[in-house]
Amino acid sequence: MTAGDPHPLTVAFDADDTLWHNEDLFQDVQRDYEQLLSRWGDAAAVAEGLHHVQMANLPRFGYGVKSFALSMIEAAVQISAGEIGADRVTTIIGYAKRLLDRPVELIDGVEEVLDALDHHRLMVITKGDVHDQLAKVAASGLAERFWQVEVVADKDASTYGRLFERHGIDPARFVMVGNSLRSDVLPVMELGGVAVHVPYHVTWRHEDDHDGHEVEVPTLEALRQLPALLSNWVGDGELSSGLAGPAGAGGRYRLHPA
Repeated sequence: MTAGDPHPLTVAFDADDTLWHNEDLFQDVQRDYEQLLSRWGDAAAVAEGLHHVQMANLPRFGYGVKSFALSMIEAAVQISAGEIGADRVTTIIGYAKRLLDRPVELIDGVEEVLDALDHHRLMVITKGDVHDQLAKVAASGLAERFWQVEVVADKDASTYGRLFERHGIDPARFVMVGNSLRSDVLPVMELGGVAVHVPYHVTWRHEDDHDGHEVEVPTLEALRQLPALLSNWVGDGELSSGLAGPAGAGGRYRLHPA
């Protein structure tokens, strides 16, 4: 960091389950979906059938509610061997509308954290349907706090690399904050940036499908701890020692360690 630099870091935030709640409603909908199809299989079998279809469809449909809805309908046809009727398909479409119509509910402390970090250059980097994600950013009331909002098809190292190049971001002065090790942490660390993991209380199965659970990464119990964590920034892509531990193995930073 250079003396007098008004934006010493570029700090990027994931959106869903980092700035506002999201996955909990998806899981509520999936439980309703499993009950809807209980005539053709138990909850575990329905969930596995849906997951298989979702993974096959990701390259075609990408992420987001509309992709989820199409996969729910396709999986329902497969699971029911074509027996599912129009009434149940209509119910599934209603699940998608429920997801899209959900009011944006900010995670506790988000506004205070953004206020505390407003001397940095703040971004949103999120994946999913462009229309849906931008609508949530607008509805959140947070849009004006961010220098850039990027909605991308996926969040891998090549995507982050293109964003760094597009915006002239030095990875050694970049911090990504998010709930997903797969999407928010591992690809950024691969490029030499800093990533901060803030787990959400529920996680989509796909986001846990990776080999990085033992990677040393700063992990917060709450987003409110982020300003204190970043105050320990020592430059050159590093945080001060003692703040990281194996992801998912209890290595967590605390403001007041026991």
